[in-house]
Amino acid sequence: TCNDPGSRSAGGFGLFGSAGPQYSKTELAGVPLTGMSPLSPYLNVDPRYLIQNTDEFILPTGANKTRGRFELAFFTIGGCCITGAVFGAVNGLRMGLSETRNMAWSKPRNVQILNMVTRQGATWANTLGSLALLYSAFGVIIEKARGAEDDLNTIAAGTLTGVLYKSPGGLRGAARGGLVGLTLSGLYAFYNNWDHLKGSSPTRY
Repeated sequence: TCNDPGSRSAGGFGLFGSAGPQYSKTELAGVPLTGMSPLSPYLNVDPRYLIQNTDEFILPTGANKTRGRFELAFFTIGGCCITGAVFGAVNGLRMGLSETRNMAWSKPRNVQILNMVTRQGATWANTLGSLALLYSAFGVIIEKARGAEDDLNTIAAGTLTGVLYKSPGGLRGAARGGLVGLTLSGLYAFYNNWDHLKGSSPTRY
């Protein structure tokens, strides 16, 4: 048996029987561990198997690394509902305090302010949630129809959302709604491609 600490032993003993070959400190020191913290030289494993040069997640065949519009629809609708509820509650509190400023602090005033908060919160949550639902539905339909996902889908979905939401107000109202939707979706597309316009690749999440 060789007692040289720099030599490699033929085998080792693990918890479940014979383990793989062991490596000395000298051999372990020459193995590059890019992106990893230094490992103990007494670790009974070949560190070359721990080097990750590929993605650390597994995707189904044909799946994209980014979430599609259908997956983002749930987050969009829920986020808009919560945002609308918070904004409406704050606006209702402001309106309630303004309308009851001549009343003394009493139970009727508290009830009136609470009613205003809940009414405004529900109204704004319903409004923003409806807009998010229409936008997400149009986005998914356009994406499936065109077979592509780009900023054109975003602008088209925003425009159609404004047109449909304001359509009860007649042709003029639908036109104004479409113009507002076109403007907002165009600004979002411009912001989303700002890095690309500056010359660097944009980061998408």
